Amino acid sequence: MFNFRDFHRSGHSPTLWSAFLYFGFSFAIWSINGAMAPFITEALQLSPTQKGLMLSIPIFAGAFMRFPLGLMAQYIGRKNATLVEMGGISLSMAYGYFFVQTFNDLLAMGVLLGVAGASFGVAMSLGSGSFPPRYKGLAMGIVGAGNVGTAFAALLAPVLAQNFGWQTVYGIAALSVAIPAAVMVVFAKEPADLSPHTTLREHLSCLYEKDGWAFSLIYAVTFGGFVGLSAFLPSYFYEQFGVSKVQAGQLTMLAAFLGAALRVMGGWLSDLWGGVNTLTGVLVVTAACLLLCGFAQGSLPVTVLLFLVCFSALGAGNGALFQLVPLRWPLTTAVAGSMIGELGALGGGLVPNLMGISKQYTGSYLLGFACFAACAVGVLLLLRVMQIRWTRTWAEKGGRARH
Repeated sequence: MFNFRDFHRSGHSPTLWSAFLYFGFSFAIWSINGAMAPFITEALQLSPTQKGLMLSIPIFAGAFMRFPLGLMAQYIGRKNATLVEMGGISLSMAYGYFFVQTFNDLLAMGVLLGVAGASFGVAMSLGSGSFPPRYKGLAMGIVGAGNVGTAFAALLAPVLAQNFGWQTVYGIAALSVAIPAAVMVVFAKEPADLSPHTTLREHLSCLYEKDGWAFSLIYAVTFGGFVGLSAFLPSYFYEQFGVSKVQAGQLTMLAAFLGAALRVMGGWLSDLWGGVNTLTGVLVVTAACLLLCGFAQGSLPVTVLLFLVCFSALGAGNGALFQLVPLRWPLTTAVAGSMIGELGALGGGLVPNLMGISKQYTGSYLLGFACFAACAVGVLLLLRVMQIRWTRTWAEKGGRARH
């Protein structure tokens, strides 16, 4: 029987929760433009395609920055890497407060927001590094639940933007970086799960293996779907259903919060049931919900219900996939996780663009939802083929840890 106290004692819990706070804060910053999209769109009079580009650039930038940060963390330490990154976040937010006035400024700001999006692999490896293999899925699920930062951004940023102006929100964020940075300095400890003799080529080995690319494609749907839809939904609820900007943020918060919470459940289920089994169910539910969302554009209650189920599945899928990563790459988890997170996040950058193009050229979002559902079916087929070899080499049946 699972005992949460035993889990806590099996690793360094202060580091786990410090990594959770760091990742949650970074995720909130990364998604801040999506949370304020209705305000920014109105102020700068953006077209659907311009809005899609504005929402996509932070996701793409964060994706490309993940792997270099993960590689740096292997050499200067993951704790030190988080502090370097948080310094970069503070400077980026200061730029947003003082200099963002035009659409081109906004695109430059999107690139800087990518600094916050780079946190993923380092946070996951730092938080779970001291825990044994049988608890890796749960530890990574807890850190990954920092995705809840998206929910807090969707809840707080519209209220702050409405009362103080959307540029001021960047300034508030610049000052608030001090909180997770102080917690990291005081409570976190570098785990001893890295081999000091590992070469650069060994660190980069995941780039040359089919498994790394397969994981990335699956993550492009689960995590890419989570972050891409989180950025898209405030504008979608506001424009499609006529709710207020603050209400659009609140509805997005509900879906994002549920997805983040279910990431923990996904990691825990995967420890017990297997990551492959969990991912199979996740992808089936995701594809069905996305397709139904395309046909439910006239009903707000049905749409909200479908997105709640969809985000729950996506969150569980993120936890399930990262239960498998430390089993496959036990000594280079930070680099492998960063590479998978980088390529996976690129999928999220495509979502707002796909939806904007669908709306502008067809007058409906149906085509965008249908294409996304087809991608989920495609990676489900890939998973079922790849798991045959996985369960013969480095995982037990269903994707559980080998003892």
